[in-house]
Amino acid sequence: MTGAGSTPSRHGAFWIALGIAVVVVLIDQLSKVWAVAALADGRVVDVIGDAVRFQLAYNTGGAFSTGSGVTWIFTIVSGVAAVALAVFAWRVTSPGWAIGIGALLGGAVSHFGDRLLRGASLGNGHVVDFIDYFGWFIGNVADIAIVLSVVYLFMLALRKVPTRHDAHPQPEEPADAEES
Repeated sequence: MTGAGSTPSRHGAFWIALGIAVVVVLIDQLSKVWAVAALADGRVVDVIGDAVRFQLAYNTGGAFSTGSGVTWIFTIVSGVAAVALAVFAWRVTSPGWAIGIGALLGGAVSHFGDRLLRGASLGNGHVVDFIDYFGWFIGNVADIAIVLSVVYLFMLALRKVPTRHDAHPQPEEPADAEES
């Protein structure tokens, strides 16, 4: 409950963000389980002709497989990003921002989990990629969530949508108000 002049409960926005993050992680991880089971034999499945295909790949690096020799750095960065996003999700009260932060958090958590646990040693894992776009790069559901959420959050920022909303905004008093 909020009183007059107080900010709305941040918990509502946090639960929105957390719920979306959980959905992104579940969809991403379940799709990766499917990809490993269905495509491990090297099979390629055309989804939209040659434009979008399912093809299994393991990525120890970052975007476009850059930095594959320093996987542990990507593990740390994705872990720090997940913690920072969770803190930010706790602080916002805007449902719009909570949606974008939740999708970004879900992608970061899913990649962190892959890098932490999908490898020969802790923290040196790989991300399972399986969605091939025009033969240019191969990604996954978490990548889609990350890209779309960054675009969405950028649009919110351009539109100057506040991250926090007051339940009952108080009108500003004129600067030259007379004192009684």
